[in-house]
Amino acid sequence: MAAAAVMLQALCRFCRVLLFLFQFYILSGGGSLNLEQSQPLAQSIKDPGPTRTFTVVPRAAESTDIPPYVMKCPSNGLCSRLPADCVECKTNFSCVYGKPVTFDCTVKPSVTCVDQDFKSQKNFIINMTCRFCWQLPETDYECSNSTSCMTVSCPRQRYTANCTVRDHIHCLGNRTFPKMLYCNWTGGYKWSTALALSVTLGGFGADRFYLGQWREGLGKLFSFGGLGIWTLIDVLLIGVGYVGPADGSLYI
Repeated sequence: MAAAAVMLQALCRFCRVLLFLFQFYILSGGGSLNLEQSQPLAQSIKDPGPTRTFTVVPRAAESTDIPPYVMKCPSNGLCSRLPADCVECKTNFSCVYGKPVTFDCTVKPSVTCVDQDFKSQKNFIINMTCRFCWQLPETDYECSNSTSCMTVSCPRQRYTANCTVRDHIHCLGNRTFPKMLYCNWTGGYKWSTALALSVTLGGFGADRFYLGQWREGLGKLFSFGGLGIWTLIDVLLIGVGYVGPADGSLYI
């Protein structure tokens, strides 16, 4: 029994020595090699390396927009009859006013036309009269209307209108231009209706009420047509067109 106890104590001492040596080995840096070797591995796992960015550049889309002037240009029509917005002409401003003149013209892109033999054509000659667009007759252009001027006035009023040449008319200079025109618009009042009211119910001011002149209408109503004198005068004034609608428009 004593021998067994001695052997057990010796084994415990031996284990303590081994534990001490193992701790000393770790503390002295023996395990740093494995730690250092494990760090690059960890870095190789965590660090994916430099990233590459790819920029996707979209391809330029092919232009499929149709020019706005193409809507005015008839397809496969005669080139000489194309509207002015469909062609480009080499004009000469030194021509003699009112005389016939010819100009070399070329159709614009996306416009197709033919000659008299129905062959495709790009260059052609156009015949026209030498004059600027603002010198055209009134039937060859359209102008804006004004409802803010008095048509019945002395002297007759004018207003500045913006005029545009019709598509099939060819001329020199700008196709849009300002022009002074006489006031010429109507509010829907009929001359025949105003005259009939003046003859029949003029003593009650019906004609003046119809024309929008309510102050004069009230005056005629409460004075019984100015005892008939005002009524006769209004019949003459409306008959000759001197008295018109209150808004300054013309009769229809």
